[in-house]
Amino acid sequence: MSTSIRPNWFASVMGTGIVANAAMLLPYRSGLLTAIGVTFWVAAATLLVTFVAAGILQFANHRELFRSHHHAVEMAPFYGAFSMGVLTVGSGALLAGSHILGTEPGVVIDAALWTIGTLAGLLCAIGIPYMLFTEHRPSLEDAYGSWLMPIVPPMVSAAAAAALIPHLAAGQARMDLLYGSYAMFGVSLVMAMIVIAILWARLALHDVGEARMTPTLWIVLGPLGQSVTAAGLLAKFAPSAVDASSARILHAFALVYGVPIWGFAMAWMALSVAITVKTARGHLPFAPTWWSFTFPLGTVVTGTSQLVAVSDVQILRYVAVALYAGLVLAWVTVAARTLAPWATFSGPGQPRRSLRRGSTSAENWVSARS
Repeated sequence: MSTSIRPNWFASVMGTGIVANAAMLLPYRSGLLTAIGVTFWVAAATLLVTFVAAGILQFANHRELFRSHHHAVEMAPFYGAFSMGVLTVGSGALLAGSHILGTEPGVVIDAALWTIGTLAGLLCAIGIPYMLFTEHRPSLEDAYGSWLMPIVPPMVSAAAAAALIPHLAAGQARMDLLYGSYAMFGVSLVMAMIVIAILWARLALHDVGEARMTPTLWIVLGPLGQSVTAAGLLAKFAPSAVDASSARILHAFALVYGVPIWGFAMAWMALSVAITVKTARGHLPFAPTWWSFTFPLGTVVTGTSQLVAVSDVQILRYVAVALYAGLVLAWVTVAARTLAPWATFSGPGQPRRSLRRGSTSAENWVSARS
């Protein structure tokens, strides 16, 4: 079985890290939620360090394999997973990691990872669409939710930047980061809406596509939920960066933008559930695309939590908790299926043995087409 590091592996970093961040942003506080947040942040950080180290070694020894990834139409979009994985772990360092590291180390780690993730994300948001337009040249039937992967990172950067604003020197630096974040918000939002429209056209004019790609429909929730999260968090920290009048306008924007987009996210989630269930009744093979069930749903959790803050609609508190429970269930399911090919088992009176080489799940996990 091939064990080469591929960009889609970082989807597991995103999916694990968002469980931590969503726990810390829920409109409830408890020792249990903090413990869950810290545990999942440590797990996500461990995955990130492991994959980055392995990727560096692979690049040093097999550069042609690295180049083959961004020339592959199905694999190239997943370079966005690296950026979002870095940003998610960075945010978690301040939200959750600070409970064991302290606030100052949490800020330093967050700032460093935010810088790396943002630069990588902006490069990805321009570079991968450029390759799509000039080299890959796919047809409408090739449009999947994975096309959103390289253009969502700037939105994640916008949301992640909010908590760093108070830690900058008062004045111009805070204002620059705030409005720079809104600029990245716009970059990602406009691109995402174009891709979502293309995806809708493909679904309406063709079919849902290959079963293994069905989970990528859930990726649409990523830019939707993350944009609501970004609008809410930036409005929360705006008073420390701009005057009171401007801060009130940004708060109003978070509410006026957030509620309609959240409603569309709920509608898309219902469609995604229906299509996923229909596909599963036939056959829904395991693939790395299953991690699409985690991070996008997590952004809807964080977006719902931020709507509670800006709107004070109390029923959304219960919705946020219910969605978070679904997120944890999704993570447990996907993590278990991911680890299954490497699990060992034994029956009564039988020696322990590993799953056979070349199992479907294992091959799907390392497949360059996933």
